[in-house]
Amino acid sequence: MKLNNLPKLKDKRLQLRKTLTPAEAKLWTLLKNNQLEGRKFRRQHSVGNYIIDFYCPSEKLAIELDGAGHFTEEGMAYDEERTEVLNSIGIKVIRFENETVFKFLDHVLEEIKRNFKI
Repeated sequence: MKLNNLPKLKDKRLQLRKTLTPAEAKLWTLLKNNQLEGRKFRRQHSVGNYIIDFYCPSEKLAIELDGAGHFTEEGMAYDEERTEVLNSIGIKVIRFENETVFKFLDHVLEEIKRNFKI
């Protein structure tokens, strides 16, 4: 069963890539082109019905950047369900608030590296 980059989500993935949030754009400048310890990251990669902000296939690691919409009761419930689904298929999810990317970028990068398997 195909889970990655389902055709039905292609347009949404492309739209999200074109309209990155400022925090996503900042982090992407440091993840793209295998810059973080040689790991390949994809942005706006879908797994099942979910679109992940950044995904490292070799590490099975999803990175989510959360803005205000994630801190509502509905947003937190959706994120919890999504994390459970991704965990159930072997993908680890780590989350950062958008502001953290700007204020503590070194910490964000270190935390990502700490979640590498190797």
